[in-house]
Amino acid sequence: MPIRLRLAWNRTLLELALLVVVATAVGYAVGYPWQALSVSLLGVILWHYWRLRALLTRLSARRRVPPKVREGIWHELDRMLYRGQSETRHGKKRLVQMLRAYRATGAALPDALLIVDRKTQQLIWFNQAAQPLLGLRYPEDIDHNVTTSLPSLPLRQMLEEGTASEPREVRSPVNSDMTLSIRLIPYSKDLWMLVARDVSRLVRLEEMRRDFVANVSHELRTPLTVIHGYLDMLDAEDYPDLAPVLAEMSRQSDRMSNLVEDLLTLSRLEAQGITIERNRVDMHGMLNTLRADAEGLSQGRHTILVEGLTDVDVLGSAQELHSAFSNLVSNAIRYTPTDGRIIVRWYRTGDGGAVLSVADTGFGIPPSHLPRLTERFYRVSNSRSRTSGGTGLGLAIAKHILNLHDAHLEISSEVGLGSTFSCIFGPSSVLDAATQLAHHTPMDNTAVVADGTS
Repeated sequence: MPIRLRLAWNRTLLELALLVVVATAVGYAVGYPWQALSVSLLGVILWHYWRLRALLTRLSARRRVPPKVREGIWHELDRMLYRGQSETRHGKKRLVQMLRAYRATGAALPDALLIVDRKTQQLIWFNQAAQPLLGLRYPEDIDHNVTTSLPSLPLRQMLEEGTASEPREVRSPVNSDMTLSIRLIPYSKDLWMLVARDVSRLVRLEEMRRDFVANVSHELRTPLTVIHGYLDMLDAEDYPDLAPVLAEMSRQSDRMSNLVEDLLTLSRLEAQGITIERNRVDMHGMLNTLRADAEGLSQGRHTILVEGLTDVDVLGSAQELHSAFSNLVSNAIRYTPTDGRIIVRWYRTGDGGAVLSVADTGFGIPPSHLPRLTERFYRVSNSRSRTSGGTGLGLAIAKHILNLHDAHLEISSEVGLGSTFSCIFGPSSVLDAATQLAHHTPMDNTAVVADGTS
């Protein structure tokens, strides 16, 4: 108990004891001691009830009355009540100021911010930017279902998923020429925050970049064809002094041709609205093809192992998937020293999906480089990449191909121990032997994919 409160309590008890003593003495003096004591105690009770009534009246009226400078437990209670009321009032003012500051900040943001109730999906609040970007009106759309107010956006699916979503690019309900990036973020236990950002300029710049790369790559084809033709006409045996020069020119010309082809492939995959024909892909034949490609590229310098299920296929484009898988296999061979080992595995996962993994015993990749490996032209080691002859686009191509197949690429690596590149397919893309497509004839999956060592 604080000293001030203890002193007030002791003073009140002392005053009560003095009152009892005085009342008893007066009672004995007049000859009625018990009556005098009873009256005095009744007066004390009535006085305390009067003070309690005054306190309850103040609390119900929410009045803040400064306490008088006195002693005693009731005056100490008045002082504590006044202090608590002052602190509460100060806290409310501070919360109101913070709320106004947050609202002002939200209103000043160029991005649209919407607060949505998780249970009812009602729109609770939105900032000013939501009006020009999404076409919302205040106060008409407040307390309305957000999926009804914004029917053109895929909000129903995003809200039903119940988890924080990745940004999605959609057309603005107000302007079809405006592209919005929308994202759903858990704001609290009961609220969602929907963020919509105008990314039209970034989309246009990305389209300009893709068109530029595609056009330049296409225009480079003609001069490269001419250079190849003249190099083929020059026989190194006829010009022994120029043999090293001609060999280097031929090698660099081939590398430039591969780079142009990869750029055109990447531009095609990045094009908006691209679709792929989904058929049953024979993974048994795919694994055999990958093994043959790996052995041809390795030329006996590595141990090649292929392990896979013969009764599990995927739904997609065989040509595109072979391009993605072969990029991973060729990278593993390029960056694995002689006498190393490359393992290609095709197996099921516990959730009904499937994984094609390419593991090697190469140099390994430092953790700081892993997030950027799928960027265009990103290289962990420039000198090693130039020596191996890679274009720096293989992983970017593989990533885009897998995205078109509703799959994704995961990379794990440890320096000095090698790397593993895993193509992960969801259950909707995996087909068992018993599953047949209506437009596809049954296939024979009785062959076993054998491990091969070159």
